[in-house]
Amino acid sequence: MSDARNQAPYGSWRSALAAHDVARGAALPEWLDFVGDEVWWTEPLAHDGGRSALVRRGPDGTPEEVLPGGRDVRSRFNEYGARPWLPVSGLPGDGIVFSDGADQRVHRWRPGAPPAPLSPPAGPGAVHRYGDFAVRGTELWCVRETLPGTGAEEAPDVRRELVALPLDGTAAEDPGAVRVLAAGHRFLTGPRIAPGGDRVAWLGWDHPDMPWDRTDLMVAEISPGGLLGPAVRVAGGPGRSVAQAEWSADGTGRLFAVTDPDGWWNPYEIDRNGGSRPLRAEPQEYAEALWRVGSRWFLPLYDGTLAVLRGTGGRRPALLAPDGELTLLDPDGPYTEWHSPATDGRRIAAVAAGPAHRPTVVLLDPRAPGGRVEVLRPPSREHAELWPAPFRRAYHGPDGEEVHAHVYPPHHPGHRGPDGELPPYVLLVHGGPTNRTHMTPHPHIAFFTSRGIGVLDVQYGGSTGHGRAYRDRLRGGWGVVDVRDCATAARGLVAEGLADPQRLAIRGASAGGWTAAASLIAEPELYRAAAIHFPVLDADTWQRTTHDFESRYAETLIGPWPQHRDAYTRRSPVHGAAGIRAPFALFQGSRDAICPPSQAERLLERLAGSDVEHTYEVFEGEGHGFRGAETVARTLRTELELYGRVFGFTPDPG
Repeated sequence: MSDARNQAPYGSWRSALAAHDVARGAALPEWLDFVGDEVWWTEPLAHDGGRSALVRRGPDGTPEEVLPGGRDVRSRFNEYGARPWLPVSGLPGDGIVFSDGADQRVHRWRPGAPPAPLSPPAGPGAVHRYGDFAVRGTELWCVRETLPGTGAEEAPDVRRELVALPLDGTAAEDPGAVRVLAAGHRFLTGPRIAPGGDRVAWLGWDHPDMPWDRTDLMVAEISPGGLLGPAVRVAGGPGRSVAQAEWSADGTGRLFAVTDPDGWWNPYEIDRNGGSRPLRAEPQEYAEALWRVGSRWFLPLYDGTLAVLRGTGGRRPALLAPDGELTLLDPDGPYTEWHSPATDGRRIAAVAAGPAHRPTVVLLDPRAPGGRVEVLRPPSREHAELWPAPFRRAYHGPDGEEVHAHVYPPHHPGHRGPDGELPPYVLLVHGGPTNRTHMTPHPHIAFFTSRGIGVLDVQYGGSTGHGRAYRDRLRGGWGVVDVRDCATAARGLVAEGLADPQRLAIRGASAGGWTAAASLIAEPELYRAAAIHFPVLDADTWQRTTHDFESRYAETLIGPWPQHRDAYTRRSPVHGAAGIRAPFALFQGSRDAICPPSQAERLLERLAGSDVEHTYEVFEGEGHGFRGAETVARTLRTELELYGRVFGFTPDPG
């Protein structure tokens, strides 16, 4: 049978998926919760500078904004954010509380009235950030971060505390009305209050640990007057990470947690004396890395069961009974990635996605016949014919270590490559680095694949989703293990006959930018170009200038400072810049507090006078992660033009 598709060089295919379409389609719903019978969530608006709007399903089925005045519902807690809003009760008339992105104060909104502040202004001597809320009686309990007046997170007097704000707003004018409940750790999550109101639990950890290395699950008694007794650690400790803790919803007062004493984040019941009982012990992950306080992966239901999200490399829902019996929900459905769950005690709402399905808000009643999944927010199907068909691969390195990856081949219904020609590929390196990506139709991936450029999304050693041993492969090896694993995946792809070995590029953002830049130096014959977004480029400078949350992260990734000073220098792309031979594009936000532009500028200084082709663009007002539609579109076009010049095709600019 003849192929009617137009034959054209890979990379030059004309695509209807423009760069601005990617910017519009990149918005992902998150932070779901029930307000009465409705599900509300936040959604970033690329056309409005990335403002995070609180939305609900409108009468016509499309999302409609809830709050008046274009409010930005966002917390900058730990820079990466925290759960930014909460319904005050199950009654819609009681309204919600939220962190305002503009002033980082807590506000309360009731239908028919403008939002009113609950927290006081921080004043010239400090910056306050709040998040991960809970209501107890007439108070709002939450976690508060206090920074010095400069907002410099590297200062030694950063504090995090559990605090109580009166729901009547009296603290807005009287800072003395704010009650400090507890502290004790450098980092804290928000409180989890037992349904009886007599106990509270939270997570804490200290430098140099990150929350996926070690956390402490703390519990304290609450007096009738709302005062906390001594806090006791009941789970966690050295070498153990508690990712989430919740009280049962059936009135039994049981405490559940997801922790990893056996190397996998599994569910446990925790007793008052610190004893634990595994509800289910298996090589499956029931949580992810706690980058943002308030993230959830399991939810107690009124009938005593837990709604859980579990899997390896992906995440599907299930019901877990107290005796460990597991009932899969929607096991054969198209959604293989579930996150941001919420519950009203009976039903489950979540963001769900799959290899052929963009993220969407869904509602699932586990007790309904068939457990039908109802779509609350229909995802955009625009340009769905251009979405690639991804598949998973596990490549093996020189020592036999597995390297997981997602392969997105070039795809366009109207085009095919020339006979005998292999396509160019771009290796995608996720940030974190203790993180992972989801195998779903990402618009920025389809932007390349619909033009004839494949994408290899590498889940290098250190990524989440495959247990602690896989995660810990990066301990002490950042700049070595990640670089090696990406090269293993690239060579594996070539060995399969899927990619042109002379046309491989690498792209990454944040920690992925570090790996991309380091890979140019370590593998000059493998990669012919790179796109580097808001990267870490100098490990020493980064640890001294980044925000508090990650300021000791490098001690885990490379080693304690200054004992491992040589490794910091040897692995940092800034110090190896002379080894860069391939063209690259470097993108930076002017307001990036996590990876400041100074590192990028130092790299370019080291390249001054060389003949290495490069592009450097700084986007005014952008932070760590580009949110503006024009910024996203411009970086994509610049990157595509780079690949066209290097790989020898004329791209459709989009």
